[in-house]
Amino acid sequence: MTPDKDNRSIAQLISDLVQQLSTLVRTESSLLRSELRESAHRAGAGAMEIVAGAVLLLAALLILLQALVVGLAELGLGVGWASLAVGIVIAIIGALLVKRGTSNMSPSELAPSRTADQLSKDAQLAKEQTR
Repeated sequence: MTPDKDNRSIAQLISDLVQQLSTLVRTESSLLRSELRESAHRAGAGAMEIVAGAVLLLAALLILLQALVVGLAELGLGVGWASLAVGIVIAIIGALLVKRGTSNMSPSELAPSRTADQLSKDAQLAKEQTR
């Protein structure tokens, strides 16, 4: 049994190859766009769930703080004083968190210092090797 010979010329083979590659690229790019669109929808839905969860957690925190105020009032502290005490403690905690977060986001903290140190060492080593 002998294999069938392909009677196409080199030009025809190259033309077919280019056409098939073009089709492949179009199909792959279409798949990529579809996957990216699906991922974006999924990310958007996830972001909405995070926002909804954060809102509910904030509401829960407010209710728990109010319960703490009521509990302190039941222990004999006046409602106004209990509210003031809880408010001051929460304000102090919030201020500390904001201060810590701000310092963690300063440019000196965000700079890639370890990488800069390593690059400096590499440059120094390269200078020593070229001498």
